[in-house]
Amino acid sequence: MGALIAVVSKEGANVYDVAVTMLETLTHRGRDAFGIASPHKIVVKGSLEELRKERIDSCTLIGHSLAKIFPRDEAQPVKYQDSTLAFDGRLFPAHTKSEVNSLVEKLMNSADKAAHLIRKFNGAYVLAFAEDERIVVGRDAVGTRPLYFGENENLCAVASERKALWKIGIIDAGSFSPGNLAVIDEGGFRFEVAKTITQTSLQRLDLKTAAQKLKQVLLQSTKGHVSDLKEVAVAFSGGIDSSIVAFSAKLCHVDVHLVCVSLEETKESVFAERAATALDLPFYHIAYSIADLEEILPKVLWLIEESNPVNVGIATPTFWVAEQSSKLGLKVLMSGQGGDEAFGGYHRYLEEYERHGSAGLQRKIYRDTVSSYESNFQRDNKVCVFNNVELRTPLTDLKVVQFALGLPTELKINSPQDMLRKRVLREAGRELGIPKFIVEKPKKAIQYTTGVSKAMKELAKKEGLTLQRYLKRIFLKAYGMLG
Repeated sequence: MGALIAVVSKEGANVYDVAVTMLETLTHRGRDAFGIASPHKIVVKGSLEELRKERIDSCTLIGHSLAKIFPRDEAQPVKYQDSTLAFDGRLFPAHTKSEVNSLVEKLMNSADKAAHLIRKFNGAYVLAFAEDERIVVGRDAVGTRPLYFGENENLCAVASERKALWKIGIIDAGSFSPGNLAVIDEGGFRFEVAKTITQTSLQRLDLKTAAQKLKQVLLQSTKGHVSDLKEVAVAFSGGIDSSIVAFSAKLCHVDVHLVCVSLEETKESVFAERAATALDLPFYHIAYSIADLEEILPKVLWLIEESNPVNVGIATPTFWVAEQSSKLGLKVLMSGQGGDEAFGGYHRYLEEYERHGSAGLQRKIYRDTVSSYESNFQRDNKVCVFNNVELRTPLTDLKVVQFALGLPTELKINSPQDMLRKRVLREAGRELGIPKFIVEKPKKAIQYTTGVSKAMKELAKKEGLTLQRYLKRIFLKAYGMLG
């Protein structure tokens, strides 16, 4: 876990100081080691101060900062044949060696190494190879680890967060598309597709058969995500998504700790505790005040790099869950993120079904699933990494996603009036042995169940502002754009 950067000068200038600046901007993602590499030279140090004293004369550099979660995690970049490699992420199932060194061993005979890696290895990761006069950057097919890219008159660069690009004068920073490769040289970016989520042909299965198959896919995914763990935290609401993740991990013989947060005690937190008791798993509920919310908002906005009220409303309780997981000494947090898109959980899908029928709904679910990296994944990763907690999301495993997209929409939403939705996922929950009252719990968004959305509106009203203007003001101040 940590941060990845890459930078190329369009003018052939030395970019060592630029690379150091980018890593310095991302120290909240990793402080245990810092490394910078050209295609032929690597410098790795224990602090930025030591790194600044070194020098690599190159117009193409990659870099990495490390947050050491497990003993196997090693400082990077590393040498690979006639290039160097930086890798931020995990492979599933986990390897006994560090991910980056496992890849170096397995890629020895691969000519098109970056594309081969993305096509072959399941996991959540971003990577960069520094080669002669160019850099090759890639991202896994789902995109649960953040990566951004951009350029200006002098530089082309990528980074784990936009703030590193903003810092070096690249203002227009976009999300790097999952499953893509980019070749970066003095001429700019050239993109190509390696492996992406596809809309496969629909399987004609009945609900029971589909649920039984889904159960096996879910258990396989969860087993891969916990293969290197003895214990794990789960962001828990008592709903079907988090319950499936938690109970599947329990069935994989991992000690599961359920973490629930809210503003004071809410009906939803009471329900979550009841669900935890039914699942026979330890439960931790932490109640926050509106003063706690007001205090944490600037940090959350700075981390997620935006002021959209919905995303802030989701990121804030996710931040608190990660914070509490870290205090419990738990290094990995799992969540049910991804279930609403692939299995049709959102209420808005009913209107889509009504207006455009089953085929239109299928297209909408596919589009939402493919774009989840922008709407959800990168946001949640940022607040977890800040708290030195690694986020894993078994429902976003590529095999789970592709299986879900291959199911007819009628197995997810049985009519435009279906207020429950996610039918096949709920049936898979029954197959796993999850109690009926959890399986049939209607979906409620986290920003509402935790009370965060309502509390933010109260804070905005106190300042005489709309919620959007209130959050925008905090955002601008967090980034020093407002006095």
